[in-house]
Amino acid sequence: MDIQINTANNVPGREALTQQLEETVRDRLSRFSERLTRVEVHVGDENGDRGGGDDKRCVIEARPAGRAPISVTEQAGSIDQAIAGALSKVTTALERDVGKITSRKGH
Repeated sequence: MDIQINTANNVPGREALTQQLEETVRDRLSRFSERLTRVEVHVGDENGDRGGGDDKRCVIEARPAGRAPISVTEQAGSIDQAIAGALSKVTTALERDVGKITSRKGH
């Protein structure tokens, strides 16, 4: 499973966040690692320095082998909350996708 992390220029601590996020994604999606070819994570601050409510966004696109990509988006008040929400959503979506495969093919 290849993991690609993309952060907007206005996200503080980009290097540390990238490394931490890669480890978190690898850990949370490890049970799907044989089925996933690539996972792309995009993290950004929609309003930048202007602030605002739920302006932090995390988009995760998981690409299962031989299946259509699964994409989820989460917006929250902090980057950590957005990441946690997106990881929760993509995990649920992957469980549903894997369930469809196993119930049809008996794997």
